[in-house]
Amino acid sequence: MITHLRQAYNGSFKQSSHDSLINWLTEQAGVRPKFQVSETPVFIPTYLKERLLEAGKDIIEVVTSQRFFDLSPSAIPKGQAVPQRTDHPLFLQMDFGLCLDEAGKITPQLVEAQGFPSLYFFQDMLAAGYRKFFDIPDHFTSRFGGLSVEDYHRLLADCILDGEDPKEVALLEVEPDQQTTRIDFELANKQLGIPVLCISELERSGNKLYYKRDGQRIRIKRIFNRVIFDELLKRDDFDLQFNLTEEVDVSWAGHPDWFAMLSKHTLPLFDSQYVPKSYYLSDILGIDAHPTSQSSGFRERIGDFEDDSDLRKYVLKPLYSFAGQGINLSPTVADIKAVPDPENYILQTKVSYEPLVETLDEPASAEVRMMYLWPPDAAEPILINNLVRLSKGKMIGVRYNKGKTWVGGSIGYFE
Repeated sequence: MITHLRQAYNGSFKQSSHDSLINWLTEQAGVRPKFQVSETPVFIPTYLKERLLEAGKDIIEVVTSQRFFDLSPSAIPKGQAVPQRTDHPLFLQMDFGLCLDEAGKITPQLVEAQGFPSLYFFQDMLAAGYRKFFDIPDHFTSRFGGLSVEDYHRLLADCILDGEDPKEVALLEVEPDQQTTRIDFELANKQLGIPVLCISELERSGNKLYYKRDGQRIRIKRIFNRVIFDELLKRDDFDLQFNLTEEVDVSWAGHPDWFAMLSKHTLPLFDSQYVPKSYYLSDILGIDAHPTSQSSGFRERIGDFEDDSDLRKYVLKPLYSFAGQGINLSPTVADIKAVPDPENYILQTKVSYEPLVETLDEPASAEVRMMYLWPPDAAEPILINNLVRLSKGKMIGVRYNKGKTWVGGSIGYFE
């Protein structure tokens, strides 16, 4: 998006350098990335950086408000509340699609906010890798707030460990060896010294949790949670001694409730030029399921859904899906009427991604994830890193980019 840098990068690109990057990442983590790592980072100009920061402030203003804390618990599905919820999420991420405004300037549009950790360790390693094998200008950075690499990892360690012995802090997942993001788990293990455990490995004795390593039974005092409740509920083949909803003597680095509380469920609460209007489907249908009034005007405009054209500008999204699953890009009246649980869906104004990143064939569109930490003693979240996903398909995601190059996971270097 900065013409001279893009031309210089593309002109000097060598596939062998990208192959070396992947091999180096594999060496650092001990496992190969299971997702596609793009051939290019993205260079973010100052004015776009300022817009992304402003958009972040708009989101933070909502999630730090009393209204948000009053309303957000209603997002937790019945029977899925986890004891000892923290006062606020430890991790906060905002995904912005890069679009064009009416003046033709690049502008971010919020796709989703989430209170769940994602690739905080891998992204910093990826930034180092691009610098190692490609020519990245020194005055561009992927981190924020003047954080050095040492500062960055010290902050992550402080928040995740919270003073506990690393061997008593478990990164918890469902079959972590099979997860697409496994490389991030392995880097967390190497950098923090914490074990990576499947929830099926946990043993419970009273209100205490344990795991076994090398013949030793080790107490778990803190959980770095990577379990997504929806995925866990689908697994009826596990013999579990511990269910997330049970009261146990542990603290949480990323409490599970925040996955639901800060998610697509939050979108209708935002009022910002950087947030496409979103509406709970139940509100539109006149079902009193969510405490918001933002859908009333929309309900009057759309009437009784007699014409599919009323829905042309919207996408239908399930509240609790992950990685783009279940999204309907072109909903019809029939689709709306067929939804069995409208309280678990939203209609969101479509975000039109612009193919802004020139590649060696067709240009790619981009989505930028701004990655925050919210330490327990901080008044608000702290922006520390970013993630970029490049796509040449209808949506961001592997299944929309099969067989394509210069797509997948990347990072932004900010001017």
